[in-house]
Amino acid sequence: MFRIQKTMEIAGAHRLNLPYDSKCSNHHGHNWLVTVYCKSEGLNENGMVVDFVEIKREVHDKLDHQCLNDIKELGWIEIGSSGCIDVNPTAERLAEWICYAIPTCYRVDVQESIGNIATFEYPG
Repeated sequence: MFRIQKTMEIAGAHRLNLPYDSKCSNHHGHNWLVTVYCKSEGLNENGMVVDFVEIKREVHDKLDHQCLNDIKELGWIEIGSSGCIDVNPTAERLAEWICYAIPTCYRVDVQESIGNIATFEYPG
């Protein structure tokens, strides 16, 4: 089994819609530290599990210096009969989205701040 990991820093902003008073309900920013873990039983035609550049393109290039609430591709904005409904772009949901965006990915860690890390592991 071959395994790789790539760590990237993503600067961005978001806000959470919470049913309680929280400063996270305001737009605010983070420098998320994202680690993507990939594995494969074999290597591709280039001798890789996945090209590190492909991971950067799929994750960093799409998310860096963005407001996560505004990225429709992430699936966090649902259109209902009353218009847009925001779905919370939490660190947990970010980790899940990244994991499914990379075909060989099995785990993603999203460190939102020192001591606060969300992990998603592919259930398969």
